[in-house]
Amino acid sequence: MKFDEALALHLKAIDERDLDGYLETVHQDATLILPNGTLLTGKDEIAKFHREWFADQDWSMSSETVRVSETGDSAFALLAVAYNDVDPEGAPYRKTYHLTLVFARSDGRWLLVHDQNTFN
Repeated sequence: MKFDEALALHLKAIDERDLDGYLETVHQDATLILPNGTLLTGKDEIAKFHREWFADQDWSMSSETVRVSETGDSAFALLAVAYNDVDPEGAPYRKTYHLTLVFARSDGRWLLVHDQNTFN
């Protein structure tokens, strides 16, 4: 599978809140850094976070590709994201941020090894 196809599958799984599909794209030793600086390490921690996030039906997000680079067995995508949600009181809000996704080819498959979100 080409990297752009793997990236599309990864983003589609997020958009559809498909936990199993999402986890198929994640490396066992992946890391994720949330906008608040929280570091999640390993597929199990990342799965727990996404299970809870995907269960929340209030949010939506859209992304635009800023840059993609592939070199050998590694690749990354930089995305500009618009995220819409509601706060605990039910008031809607919108955040924009940059999302960096780093993938490595493992046994012929592109798997996410690092995900970092940085608010604008």
